[in-house]
Amino acid sequence: MTRSGLMDRRHFMQAAGASFLLSLSPAAAFALSRADAVYATGIRKPDRSFALALMSENGDFISEIALPDRIHGLAFSPETGMAAAFARRPGTFVMAFSPAGHRSPLVFHSVPGRHFYGHGAFSPDGRLLYISENDFENRRGVIGLYDAEDRFRRVGEYPTYGIGPHDLTVSPDGAYLVAANGGIETHPDFGRTKLNLDHMEPSLALIDAASGDLVEKHDLPEKLRQLSTRHLAIGENGRVWFACQFEGPRNDLPPLAGHFAPGEAIRFAELPEVITIGLGNYVGAIAYNQRDGLIGLASPKGTGMVVTLDERNGRFISSGRMPKAAGIAAADHGFAVGTYDGQFHGRHHDVAFDQHIQRLAG
Repeated sequence: MTRSGLMDRRHFMQAAGASFLLSLSPAAAFALSRADAVYATGIRKPDRSFALALMSENGDFISEIALPDRIHGLAFSPETGMAAAFARRPGTFVMAFSPAGHRSPLVFHSVPGRHFYGHGAFSPDGRLLYISENDFENRRGVIGLYDAEDRFRRVGEYPTYGIGPHDLTVSPDGAYLVAANGGIETHPDFGRTKLNLDHMEPSLALIDAASGDLVEKHDLPEKLRQLSTRHLAIGENGRVWFACQFEGPRNDLPPLAGHFAPGEAIRFAELPEVITIGLGNYVGAIAYNQRDGLIGLASPKGTGMVVTLDERNGRFISSGRMPKAAGIAAADHGFAVGTYDGQFHGRHHDVAFDQHIQRLAG
């Protein structure tokens, strides 16, 4: 494993074994052999079916795994080599799989009275999978705990201390869970309809991973109550970065990203007004590049844009127009980005790449 918590490429290929490598086409095997990094992302194929694609940093397809339906986020454990793909809200399935192909994919489902929100994270040792869920009858968010060593059997749950948890992550030492409570109430009877836009309750919760107790909670100020806290990235020394989507008047220009460390107050990144407008008041994905000390933001709204910030202080560094920008993940330098119209790190494919990318190795 590398210092950044990823498999290195050589380890990934060793874990894959001869059978996986032999299953690849010559072009895919060559792409893997020269890849600086390997990624997983959801795709929609031309026949409208869904799959999980493994991609190289050069934008080459390596392999794919069929999915039962559309996914949203992904999680990966470099300790065990297992990954998980989470159904798009209000979906009820998760597919656990080995990107290197040494275990058959396993699909499991939410328990009655719950649906998934599209995100989750493995504990650092890979033994537990944490998943953000909706306890829709009781109007509260929960974190489902699943035993990754026992076919992902559900072994408990913690509250998220908020409504509508979306992204979920774990501190590098495994001590804390971080839940982005988007503050939006939904119910599967109404599909993806947002039921409380006039009284949203966005917050960020730091939760003890051993007990489920609330360590600290950051409610957004009243003037930002329609700013949904959605996606997370862990920066240097465990600093929590978050990205938001605004549900208020389109002419308002609220801050769209911020950060905090345990024990600190939230600080918002100050983006130039033209950048906030270009993002369309919406950040769809966020990523951290440890090597370069950068935070990356991607948005398919507005003009479509990718933005980089200095992880140390949130200072705006650069932006680039990218229509239909979807997923973003750290590259060797900067970020790899997938788009809804088939671009992946500069290469075009006849698929739609979905909203999130998980870096597996590199």
